Amino acid sequence: MNADYVIVGAGSAGCALAYRLSEGRANSVLIIEHGGSDAGPLINMPGALSYPMNMPRYDWGFKSEPETNLNNRRLATPRGKVIGGSSSINGMIYVRGHAKDFDYWEESGATGWAYKHILPYYKKMENWSAGGHGGDETWRGKDGPLYVSRGPRKNPLVKAFIDAGEQAGYYRIGDYNGHQQEGFGPYDMTVHKGQRWSAAKAYLYPALKRSNCNLLKALALKIIFEDGCAKGVEVSHKGAVKTIIANKEVILAASSINSPKLLMLSGIGPAAHLKKHGINVIADRPGVGKNLQDHLEVYMQMAASQPVSLFKYWNFWGKAYVGARWLLTKTGPGATNQFESAGFIRSDKGVEYPDIQYHFLPIAVRYDGQATSEGHGFQAHVGPMRSPSRGEITLKSGDPYQPPRIQFNYMSTKKDWVDFRKCIRLTREIFAQDAFKPFVKHEIQPGPDVNSDEGIDEFIKSHAESAYHPCGTCKMGSDTDKFAVVDPETKVIGVQNLRVVDSSVFPRITNGNLNAPSIMTGEKAADHILGRDLLSPSNVEPWINPNWKSSQR
Repeated sequence: MNADYVIVGAGSAGCALAYRLSEGRANSVLIIEHGGSDAGPLINMPGALSYPMNMPRYDWGFKSEPETNLNNRRLATPRGKVIGGSSSINGMIYVRGHAKDFDYWEESGATGWAYKHILPYYKKMENWSAGGHGGDETWRGKDGPLYVSRGPRKNPLVKAFIDAGEQAGYYRIGDYNGHQQEGFGPYDMTVHKGQRWSAAKAYLYPALKRSNCNLLKALALKIIFEDGCAKGVEVSHKGAVKTIIANKEVILAASSINSPKLLMLSGIGPAAHLKKHGINVIADRPGVGKNLQDHLEVYMQMAASQPVSLFKYWNFWGKAYVGARWLLTKTGPGATNQFESAGFIRSDKGVEYPDIQYHFLPIAVRYDGQATSEGHGFQAHVGPMRSPSRGEITLKSGDPYQPPRIQFNYMSTKKDWVDFRKCIRLTREIFAQDAFKPFVKHEIQPGPDVNSDEGIDEFIKSHAESAYHPCGTCKMGSDTDKFAVVDPETKVIGVQNLRVVDSSVFPRITNGNLNAPSIMTGEKAADHILGRDLLSPSNVEPWINPNWKSSQR
């Protein structure tokens, strides 16, 4: 079996690549995906988002190594093992990231990836107007395959969060993905007509209707090389090991966990580490697997004094009603991810752009679906956006069927602790505003007695969880940077005909959820791969708080 372009991974970036590389039918494309079907209500109903990421059928089931600074807890690291990858099991929150994130990418060696270069690709991929929210065409796209919408925002708690942010002195904003990110406003979500709109629905299924694009359900084992040139991919398919030949290029889009794993299994990575596991070294690239980053967060939970939260549905009959209504009409509480109010703020004066993100939820519940025993409540997920801590992905063995070793090294710097304490104290200030006075009963966690630095630190150690945004393990940069893995055209440095295109190439984590920038990376990389002219740079100027040097808000 062969194809011009062989893509490993049908996730956010891989689906976008399949769509763009197969356009015009000049090239044949084959996508290798180990996961199964994304059909069924648990994936497609936005309100059921806590289920698929906790199901072995859809999730790789990765866990970190014991995290020294978090009481040696092993944290869940869900990654989508399903058509659509993590875009099929995520929270469907659509955040591009801040303009300054991408300017940093370029400054650090990812030439051509500044905000002015990537904004046209965000506009190309979006269909924002279908959500009925208008939007400024200077900033938003209206003809792309990825539908972006907003929830109905009918719950009074959702409105109270925005009002409280404004009362605390922050900006009220209409579109954090447009001119101004800083402030409080409505969230965007990848939901269309009440259903999850994953990268598979947006890109892959339309591509598979073309005769030159095919999908192979198989597990990629390693890349095959001849004289430093990638020739294909060895896979396990229906119990047999087979080789898929790439006439032009092999492209890894297997996630920030599996892409570095595959590179190392194939002989690209830190030479000493590969030799330790009996792997022949094709290219000594010490940055493979390094630079692992994530967003860590805590849930600030409040008990409600009125029965206004989603807890009224947290019983057999309530869930039956939500599910039946969604199945019949694609409307109601099941048709939204319930993350309908956003906040992006700066932790202190002297911080140029937001470094704290809020996800507000009108129920007190965990990602695993466990509701608090307090009953009615609400919560804000909060954490720093640009932690200086760095972890790594390494091999446990040379066995491709074994998961890699994941060590995030969370909270390993003094700055992490300082920033996280600010997150908690600033959140308490928001919940103390008049807008929440009719709804607040008491603080559930951390709890009203947890006020000292030491007490807050102990709460973080025991309760901080991943926001499921791992990235950075195949860093994009200059070919003179020994820790860069791919160049600005996403080519793997040191070999030929091999690229990595997914969140692993991010030099630094972006400000927000990672699905949108992952898809954008696939969109832009497609033009590099095909040798097309890149989209013309934008000349718009994003908003930066004029008082950022002297004021926190």
